[in-house]
Amino acid sequence: MDIDDDDIQFDFFEDEPATTETSGSRVRMPRRQADRPRRRSVGPPRGGAPLLRLVLMVVFVVFLVLLFGLLVQSCASQSRHDAYAHYMSKVSAIAAQSVTSGKSVANILTTPGLSVTQIESKLRGIAQAEQQNVLAAEHLNPPGRLREINLHLIEALELRVSGTNGLADTFQSTAKNQTSSDSTLLATEAQRLLASDVVWDDLFKGPAIAQFQSDGVSGVNVPESHYIASADLVSEKSMGLVLQRIRGASTGGTPTGVHGTNIVDVKAEPGDHVLVAGTTNTVTATTTLAFTVDVADSGDSQEVQIAVTLTIDRSSADGGPIVKTQTIDVINPAQTVPVTFTDLGRVPFATATTVRVDVATVPGEKNRANNSAQFPVIFSLP
Repeated sequence: MDIDDDDIQFDFFEDEPATTETSGSRVRMPRRQADRPRRRSVGPPRGGAPLLRLVLMVVFVVFLVLLFGLLVQSCASQSRHDAYAHYMSKVSAIAAQSVTSGKSVANILTTPGLSVTQIESKLRGIAQAEQQNVLAAEHLNPPGRLREINLHLIEALELRVSGTNGLADTFQSTAKNQTSSDSTLLATEAQRLLASDVVWDDLFKGPAIAQFQSDGVSGVNVPESHYIASADLVSEKSMGLVLQRIRGASTGGTPTGVHGTNIVDVKAEPGDHVLVAGTTNTVTATTTLAFTVDVADSGDSQEVQIAVTLTIDRSSADGGPIVKTQTIDVINPAQTVPVTFTDLGRVPFATATTVRVDVATVPGEKNRANNSAQFPVIFSLP
């Protein structure tokens, strides 16, 4: 069967309706934001705010703890300072009273004309007064770190009581039975008095100062207290001379032996400028001007309570003469004692004046010519 090629039809497109373009608006897809650069946040990350608050709170708490610690430390330091100062103020009163007792002992040993009985009685009274200082020290309430040191304070005072009573006992025995060893016995008892000064300095004062430094405490004074001003006063030689003087005075007559003092020289200070009698001496009047008089015991007996007077002539218009007096407590045979005069005031300048020195005579002294001296002087400005 012959079928023409033109008769073959492909109709599978014919049933589909023709398409027409829609005239309406086209729906636009939203643009992606990735193509725009993002703006960086200048604030802390959202999780950082609580952390920052926590850090600040910790810092504040640490600050408060440190501040509180400093306040507590400051209060403790001030409290310790006040406790030490209060304690040492009580000790200072005891120390001053004890020094007075020591001076009284020296006065008794150097006062001429006292009998052995009188000396013994006066020493007993001093020992009783010193015992009151012991009781006062025992009733102190030292801060904890000073309690052991306070025991040495009591020890020093007890040595002074026993030493003073020991001197009284020995003087009493020497009045009844005089022996060649009396001076040795007296010196032995007096060693307790010297030991008390060592205990005070080495076992009380020194450790107290060290404790203050260790605790950082300043401005609190630790008092000194020396019962015996000079060890020579209570040496065996001095005690022998004391007995010699006392026993000579007890006879009621003229003192035995050779008695007397003399002026060795007079020096202007500073510079040790020795003044020469009969010659005009030019002396530079510095702010530290002073005169030193060397006095010697030219006899063979101990001498006590010797007044030495320095006089600088000055017109009445300028206030009159400058007069200064000091006392030599005790001087032994062949001993030379320097006596220094300071705080002389306003001396006359550029005019001739006279400096005089007078040493009081002692009982039994016969040669008085060497007890006085005078020197022509002109004071110049430095």
